[in-house]
Amino acid sequence: LHCPHPHFSWLYLLVLPPFTMAKAQLKSKEAKARAAQSGGKGKKKKWSKEKNRDTLNNAVLFDEDHPHAKLEKEVPKMKLITIATVSERLRITGSLARVSIDELEAKGIIKRVVHTRNARIYTRATAAAAAAA
Repeated sequence: LHCPHPHFSWLYLLVLPPFTMAKAQLKSKEAKARAAQSGGKGKKKKWSKEKNRDTLNNAVLFDEDHPHAKLEKEVPKMKLITIATVSERLRITGSLARVSIDELEAKGIIKRVVHTRNARIYTRATAAAAAAA
């Protein structure tokens, strides 16, 4: 059992005392066993830190609480008009906001800026734009 390296041999490994790490590990296992038997669970970890948002109860149709006149009054004054802004301001659903915006554009009350698959952006129609159209 001779190793070519002078500082490393199997015999040397056999003579070494056991690692101190093993004692520490053994103690921690004993400590774990005691902790497990000592009883009740600790505080349960909560993963969610944020507050829950209130669910929106937006109107699906225009009625007394959500009049169509309010749409025609407020939306033309807005500088940036999107489905989300109209829906949030008037408390109506996105589909109703989308149809309403299309109606206002057809009447010439608002002007289209961008219309892609993902975004519809409109702005108020100015007097000069209305005269040109």
